[in-house]
Amino acid sequence: MSSKSAATTESLLDELQTTLAHGTVARRVETLRRVTDLFINGAVDYSDEQIGLFDDIFQCLIIHIEASAKALLATRLAPVDTAPPQTIRALAFDDLIEVAAPVLSGSEQLDDEALVETARNRSQAHLLAISLRRVLSDAVTDVLVLRGNDEVIQSTVNNPGAEFSERGFTGLVNRAEDDDNLATCLGMRPTLPRHLYLKLIAKASAAVKQRLEAAHPKQAEDVPTAVREATRRARSAPVAITRETAIAHALVKSLYEDGRLDEFQVAAFAEAGKFDETNAALAALASVPVSIAENMMLETRAEGVMILAKVGSMSWPTVKAIVNMRDDLAKLEPTDLAACRATYERLRPSTAQQVLRFHRMQQAAAPAPVA
Repeated sequence: MSSKSAATTESLLDELQTTLAHGTVARRVETLRRVTDLFINGAVDYSDEQIGLFDDIFQCLIIHIEASAKALLATRLAPVDTAPPQTIRALAFDDLIEVAAPVLSGSEQLDDEALVETARNRSQAHLLAISLRRVLSDAVTDVLVLRGNDEVIQSTVNNPGAEFSERGFTGLVNRAEDDDNLATCLGMRPTLPRHLYLKLIAKASAAVKQRLEAAHPKQAEDVPTAVREATRRARSAPVAITRETAIAHALVKSLYEDGRLDEFQVAAFAEAGKFDETNAALAALASVPVSIAENMMLETRAEGVMILAKVGSMSWPTVKAIVNMRDDLAKLEPTDLAACRATYERLRPSTAQQVLRFHRMQQAAAPAPVA
């Protein structure tokens, strides 16, 4: 800091002492303005110790000033990467949204811990401000999805810098059943896990399909109007295959061609919660296309899983692992495993083959997607 700046700081500190002891609200506001000017003009050059000093000064001044002055301070400090962290935190936790919003939506000084705490304890307006940040981690979006109203959810899903966990995506897919705008936006996110994408498409309304068709005119043929046809085509459409899914399918194909794919590997995939790998492995061992296996895996009840597993000559522990994985990922009511086991043990391989043959015929009879 230059000698001139140091002198200015010393005079301001003297003024601050007097202001805090005897000053009016108006004088506090004027002192706050001058301290803010001084900080912003030299922010890039201040050491951590000097920023800490400003932090103390700001916090002393904002205790007894009007909301408009605090809101102005928040607006001025929010874009500054080296803004005093405790002051930023205090502004972010302010009950008044006009004070909190600028830092919640724009300050890089707020870490995930502060954002999560704010999202858990403040108003929907606070959540909406957080949803507008340039980058949102899945730890933050988990809370926004859990607590947010429709406006917050839509804003979060529309944010290209937002990341979502499996749990967050599951909550959004369930919520999208009654919200066409949300379903449309969610269906276009490239990181949506494939099993959740398929669940979303299967329950999409005609209006959602029309919007997807308008958004992807070159793939209009892959967005039909009937739910069953939409489900079938979406499962084979390139837009539904994420990079992660393609990698999973390639891995399973390699294991199968090398003779290393067996039911123990399938169980390992299922126990690790790897839907794409499990589905592709079941398809390979049952000698059916992946799309047919997906249809059967996503049925509400577990019969589809049992048919595939019986054709693949799998034991009950492996079937149990697959059923549990499916229930967990889709957030379904837990399957009655005792009844499921009894059904599986009664199921004949010849019957399973017949059912599978029926599924093949259904797919063969359906019109193919236009290239």
